[in-house]
Amino acid sequence: MSAFAVKGTAETPGVPPGGPVKGLPWTVLRLHRAALVVWGAFLLAAVGMLVWEVEITADSVRDRIAACGRTGGLCLQNLTDYSGTIGWASTLVYYSFFAVAAFAAGALIGRALENGTAQLVWTQSVSPTRWLAATLAVPAVLLVAGGTVFVFVFRWAWAANRDLMGDDWTFNDVFAARGPAVVAYGLCGLGVGALAGVVLRRSLPALGVACGVMYLVNHNLEKHREDLWPPATPAPTKGVEMSSDVWQIGDGTGRFHPQSHYWPMHLVETGIVLGVAVLATGAAFWVLRRRTG
Repeated sequence: MSAFAVKGTAETPGVPPGGPVKGLPWTVLRLHRAALVVWGAFLLAAVGMLVWEVEITADSVRDRIAACGRTGGLCLQNLTDYSGTIGWASTLVYYSFFAVAAFAAGALIGRALENGTAQLVWTQSVSPTRWLAATLAVPAVLLVAGGTVFVFVFRWAWAANRDLMGDDWTFNDVFAARGPAVVAYGLCGLGVGALAGVVLRRSLPALGVACGVMYLVNHNLEKHREDLWPPATPAPTKGVEMSSDVWQIGDGTGRFHPQSHYWPMHLVETGIVLGVAVLATGAAFWVLRRRTG
């Protein structure tokens, strides 16, 4: 019997409590609890790492830098240790959309269609559309909730000790992790994975295709990120003194993005990624209805 029908009520054995439709979210949680627990633990570890660096490590780094300065030694390694840990947290969460796409394509959708689990659920008064909606809703809620918490914590950690940080706002992972783009990439991975699973109906091929598509989406947006908003150009008679937090563009012709361009660029990229997510998710529903209608 399918994992979707393991438990039932006394009156209707095999039907989840509350009916097959209302019980679907709980069934998804039960069926994929291991993956969801791993995701939760991963985010907790990332958030805990950031809090530890800010509240515990920062003061000890400053003490080591002060001691290093008194002895005339090189202090760069101390700065690298601190900023590197915070940078790794943003990098791992940012690129976790590959894991989300692989999970959605390989386990969430592809495997259910490949081994007949989904088809069995459809015989229990659950339409294919409702099955897909419930299957995607649970991880989507967790992605939004967990990603939002991480963004707020990362913004706090990134700004807390700027004198110890080497990462600037133009770095790919920092650029995404300081705002909703990191959540949008997760939702995009979910939608692309669902579409690959519905189209291919085999877990491993769907996994490979979903990760490949997400790589192309992310790579091209990173490559053309500087073009998402019109750059500023200094007045020819006044010039401009470029600081370390300015994103210089091209071959030194004076075109640049000041830090004030961060939010316009970030929100444009977020909108594009969410648009891909919506299109992929909508296409997944359309393909499923066509094949099961």
